[in-house]
Amino acid sequence: MVPGAASAGYTHFMKKLLIALLVLVVGAGGWVYWYISRFTEDTPPNLAATATQRSIDSGNIVGYLDRGSHAWVGIPFAAPPVDKLRWKAPRPVEPWANTLEALEFGSQCPQSGFGGGPVAGAEDCLYLNVWAPIDPAGQRPVMYFIHGGGNHFGEAATPIYHGARYAREHDVVVVTINYRLGPFGWLAHPGLRTTGESAEALADNSGNYGTLDIIHGLKWVQRNIAAFGGDSQNVTIFGESAGGFDVLTMMVSPLASGLYHKAISQSGGMTLVPVSEAENYADDADPGHGLSSRELVNKLLVDDGRAADRDAAKAVQLTMSDAEVGEYLRGKTADEIMMSQDRQIAVTQSNDGDESGNAFVLGDGIPTKTPYIFGDGHVLPAGVQLDWLFADPSRYNVTPVILGSNRNETRLFMAFSPGYTDRIFGVPYQIRDEVVYERDTQYGSDIWKADAVDELAILLRASQGASVYAYRFDWDELRSLLTLDLSKLLGAAHALELPFVFGMFDLIDKTLMTPNVTARDALSHSIMSYWAEFAYNGDPGRGRDGSEVTWAAWESGVSDNRILLLDTLTDGGIRMSPLLVTRDTLRDTLAADERFTDEDRCALAGRLFADALPLDSC
Repeated sequence: MVPGAASAGYTHFMKKLLIALLVLVVGAGGWVYWYISRFTEDTPPNLAATATQRSIDSGNIVGYLDRGSHAWVGIPFAAPPVDKLRWKAPRPVEPWANTLEALEFGSQCPQSGFGGGPVAGAEDCLYLNVWAPIDPAGQRPVMYFIHGGGNHFGEAATPIYHGARYAREHDVVVVTINYRLGPFGWLAHPGLRTTGESAEALADNSGNYGTLDIIHGLKWVQRNIAAFGGDSQNVTIFGESAGGFDVLTMMVSPLASGLYHKAISQSGGMTLVPVSEAENYADDADPGHGLSSRELVNKLLVDDGRAADRDAAKAVQLTMSDAEVGEYLRGKTADEIMMSQDRQIAVTQSNDGDESGNAFVLGDGIPTKTPYIFGDGHVLPAGVQLDWLFADPSRYNVTPVILGSNRNETRLFMAFSPGYTDRIFGVPYQIRDEVVYERDTQYGSDIWKADAVDELAILLRASQGASVYAYRFDWDELRSLLTLDLSKLLGAAHALELPFVFGMFDLIDKTLMTPNVTARDALSHSIMSYWAEFAYNGDPGRGRDGSEVTWAAWESGVSDNRILLLDTLTDGGIRMSPLLVTRDTLRDTLAADERFTDEDRCALAGRLFADALPLDSC
C-alpha cells in the first residue's frame, strides 16, 4: 500500500505502465516487447531434433520441435550485406561445410525503433525462418510473411509472427523473413551507383535493396522449400502494414513474376516514390524529400563537424565527387547513419508540423522517415500511377489477392498525438475530446481503407475478374485500464489483427486485453481458416474446414458481395457487407458532416486529400 499523496502517483504510474505494455504488444506487432523480453525472460534454449535434419542448396541444417511442429530459425538466405555489399542487391550465401544448427533467430536489421530510440540490430541480418508440419511427406502450400514497421523497424523473430500453430493446425509451411530497413534498405544516391547495364548493375543501382531482399527470399523458397515439405508452385505472400505495402510491390515488380501465386495485403497500400524525390536536395528545382539521400549526407556532414549547418553541408557535398560521397557513406557505421537520420527526422517533423495533433490523420501509419520504395524502372516501375498499372493484367503479376484494413487503423498512432490525448512520458492516459477523437480517427482510418482496399479492389476486379477479396477487421473488445477505455482509445487499431492471423496471443494475454477469450479465440480460428484456405485454393470460401460464413469475391456493383467484416458474435459476427469507401464518397461524407466547423472541415480536407479533391466550401 502506497501511503498518502504517493498513492495517486503510484496509480498514475501503473496506468502508464499498463498502457505502455499494451502499446509494446500492439505497435508494429510487439517488436519492442520482444527486444526487451530477450533480457527479462529466462527461456530455455531450443534443442536440435534429429528428425529435422534437412539438406538445402547451401548445406545441411537441423532445427527443433516447436509446439507440435518442426522449426528452423536463423537460416541465412543471402550473404551478409556488409562492407562492399552494403547498398548492393543481395548476393548468394556462402555454403557451409558442417551442419548448421538453425535454433536461434538471426539479428534484426539496424533500426532505431518506433518513435526513435537506441539503435538496435546488425547489418548482418538477412535470415529467414521456417515452420513445417512434423510429417515430412507431401507438398504443402507455403505462406511467406513480410513483417511491418514502416520499412524502418521490426523483425521476423517477433513472437506474434511464429508459424508453429499454422503449420500444426492447417498443414502449411510458414516462412518469415528479415529484410534491410530504413536507409540500408532504401537509399538512392549517385555516389552508390556502378556502371553497366547488366541485371546485377541495374539492381545494385535501384536503391530498392529491401525490396530485392524480399525477392531474394522468394527465390530461396523456390530452390529449397521442397526440403521442408513445401510446394514451390503454391506460394502465398502475406504482410501487414509496410509488409502489406511490400506485398503490393511484389505484384508490380517484374522481378517477382512467377515467384509467388497468391497475395494478402493487410493494412497495406503503396506509393512509388520518384527517384528524384528520394535523392535530390530539398531546394532543387525538382525538389527532393526533406529526408532524401543528399539531405542525409548533409546531416552526416554537420554531425561530423565538417559543416556548421545544412547550407554549409550542401556546399561541402557539392565539392565532392560521386565516388567520394559513396566512399564517405560506406565508411560510416550503422549507428552513425541511423542517429543522423533520426536527428534529421526530428527537424523535418518539426518543420512539417507532425506534432500538431494531426500527424497520422492521413493514415500513413508511421512517423516520417526516409522516403522508400522507389520507381527506379528496373525493380519497380518508374513514372506510373497504380491506377494505370492495375488497369491492365499485362502490367502486373496477376494472382488471387486479399486486401484488408482495420476499422480504427489510425488510433494506434493518433493516441500518441498531443492534439488528441493527454500523455505522461509520451504515454496517453486520457482522450481530450472523445467526439473529435472518434471523428478524426474515423476519417484517417477510412481514407486508409479507401486507398489500401476499396480503390485497389475496384481496379483489380475490373482487370483480373473475380479473384479479389476484401475484409475489414472490427474486433475491439479491449479492457479498460483504470479510467481509460481502451476500446475507445484503440478500438480495432492498426496491427491488432496480427495475433488473430497467427493465433499467437501470448503477448496480448500478458496485458489482459480481452475479457472474452472464448469469443476472441473463435474469431482467430476463423481468420486462420480463411487465410489457410486461400493459401490452398486461392479462394477463402468457407474456410479450411468448410464451416465458415462464405467469403464472396469483391463485386463493384450494388451488392452485398463486397467485403467481409471480421468480428465476434457480440458485435454482429462475421458477415458480408456492401460497405464501400472511396476518396469520392469520403469527400462527400466530409462535406455533409455536421460534427465539424467550416474551419476544421477545410483543414481536415487539406490533410486528407492534399487539395486533389477540395471541398466546394473551402
